[in-house]
Amino acid sequence: MTEPNPMVSPTSSRSVTDTVNGSHKFVIQGYSLAKGMGVGKHIASDNFTVGGYQWAIYFYPDGKNPEDSSAHVSVFIALASEGTDVRALFGLTLVDQSGKGKHKVHSHFDRSLESGPYTLKYRGSMWGYKRFFRRAMLESSDYLKDDCLKINCTVGVVVSATDSSQLNSIQVPESDIGAHFGMMLDNMEGSDVIFNVAGEKFHAHKLVLSARSPFFRSKFFDGIGEDEKEIVISDLEPKVFKALLHFVYRDTLTEDVNTVTSSSSLVSISETLTTKLLAAGDRYGLDRLKLMCGSHLCKDISVDSVASILTLADCHHATELKAVCLKFAAENLAAVMLSDGFNYLKENCPLLQSELLKTVAGCEEDCNSGGGKSQSVWAQLSDGGDTNGRRVWNMACEISLFPVLWCTHCARKCQTLCEGDFLSCSWCGKVLSMLSWHKKFNLRNPRCKRTKRRRNDAQVADDESCVTEESSVNIDDGLSDTARKPV
Repeated sequence: MTEPNPMVSPTSSRSVTDTVNGSHKFVIQGYSLAKGMGVGKHIASDNFTVGGYQWAIYFYPDGKNPEDSSAHVSVFIALASEGTDVRALFGLTLVDQSGKGKHKVHSHFDRSLESGPYTLKYRGSMWGYKRFFRRAMLESSDYLKDDCLKINCTVGVVVSATDSSQLNSIQVPESDIGAHFGMMLDNMEGSDVIFNVAGEKFHAHKLVLSARSPFFRSKFFDGIGEDEKEIVISDLEPKVFKALLHFVYRDTLTEDVNTVTSSSSLVSISETLTTKLLAAGDRYGLDRLKLMCGSHLCKDISVDSVASILTLADCHHATELKAVCLKFAAENLAAVMLSDGFNYLKENCPLLQSELLKTVAGCEEDCNSGGGKSQSVWAQLSDGGDTNGRRVWNMACEISLFPVLWCTHCARKCQTLCEGDFLSCSWCGKVLSMLSWHKKFNLRNPRCKRTKRRRNDAQVADDESCVTEESSVNIDDGLSDTARKPV
């Protein structure tokens, strides 16, 4: 019995049909002089190449055929080189020179063709319109300007080719350089430096560390620690330094990197591995590590945790994380101000309050312009319909949402007062800035017993520095000649 022949591997191919497109702009200057040259006589453009063929535009001022009695102008696109059965798509545009954009367009490109592309059988074959435009209407239209016509032409030559690029393609896997460097770290092969972290030893490579961290590059190659074989790390825990080395060699985070999940206190957040790595990234100049840790922390930003995360982001120069926190806090300011983390922010980070107010102002502008999705920030603060609303409003005033500046006139730190379109010093009454705060944010004038209480409680030494100090916004503190005494 004859054994069947083994099956031959199947072969395949794919034909791809597309167009090679090109365009040409044809300017006809002196149209009035071209009239009367005779039926069937044309003005030709220069030849232009598309898809390996030469083409030209023919314009007939008196029409192409005698039966039209010179009532229409004719426009055609002609095959100007040798070719047989050249299939192509065409487009002709008579340009509106008034600037209104009302061009006269005849095109194959923006519609499906029932019989397919047009076929030009030999050199001299052409496609176009015998009655392209009535001549009397053309001469009184915006298409003719300064005795000049402009015609744009587009040609798309149909070509077919066999495409085997995907059928015979080679799949390139993801880079595994991190895995190879990680093996060097795990095997300690070729290591030339040892780190002592709380008694635990870590072997590493100076070149790898220097390539990744400007801190280590400076330490190993600027002559300070070039000959050191063992370096003591006192500012990191062993598990944090191990995660740091994991990132340096593999460019990934360890699996046990955790994020903030429930607690909002600054102490608990700062004790997570993520925030410790964030601090290490700042310490050793690993900006990508800071971004990766910030991305993890972003997932758990909430009303209760945002103030604490904002403080850490500011402390460790995590600019992107800080911007996310400020935006979230500004959009949810009323709720954030009632959190425990905000009390820490108020007492220990006065400069962050300034940045928060700037972000609040930006969110308010977005909300007023219709782009904001949340309630108006100032509407949150001024909503005194319940106990919490009044408490939030009072807190807003107490933490200096009304600007606190240094008055260079009386050399005192003052709580500014809204006086019409001005901000004035609560001590001497001098005008500090011509900003329409109460109009912009619909704020009530804060001149009240609370302001008087601030005056009585303020203890400012006369010998303090006269440098402008801000806790809310950056306001020009130049004094006006007009003094306004507070009530």
